[in-house]
Amino acid sequence: MAKNLYMLPEGLPEPQDDGACDHLQGMAVPSLALPSTGKETVDLSAISGTAVVFFYPMTGKPEQPPMRGWNKIPGARGCTTQCCAFRDRYPEFQQMGVEVYGVSAQPLEDQRETVARLRLPYPLLNDSELKLAQALELPTFDYDQSRYIKRLTLLIEGGVIRQVYYPVFPPHLNPTDILTKLRR
Repeated sequence: MAKNLYMLPEGLPEPQDDGACDHLQGMAVPSLALPSTGKETVDLSAISGTAVVFFYPMTGKPEQPPMRGWNKIPGARGCTTQCCAFRDRYPEFQQMGVEVYGVSAQPLEDQRETVARLRLPYPLLNDSELKLAQALELPTFDYDQSRYIKRLTLLIEGGVIRQVYYPVFPPHLNPTDILTKLRR
């Protein structure tokens, strides 16, 4: 059975706010150089302007069968729809001078495949060692002997976290919520 990575199936469990991100607002982003799909490293603490950084568990691939039980994990499904929503709204972020980054713990080669396949105009950052996730004490979950970062989005200004979006559901509306906030 083929899966449509661009549409969320009905009946997904909605993630609940468990307070795991309450400590983030106002926090300075730690200085860590993360590998990027653009081949350079990116230190989010060094960005002088505004950046939107969305964390997601992992993107699937169309040729692979769905991961058993993945849809039962609240908030796990929807990474591709979120990436594509940021892609589609990217020109609006650019017009406002806002940088966009996606971050996951997937292998960098998987992230590069995602950027090429989905034609993402922004880089994905690699946190496969979970250094940034641990430094920020981000919520994670374990599945099939791997650890994944839960879906959340940070609005960072001058290296300081100004707004936290957690939990993010449905993921494809996340860019719209952020653009609305930025326009106020």
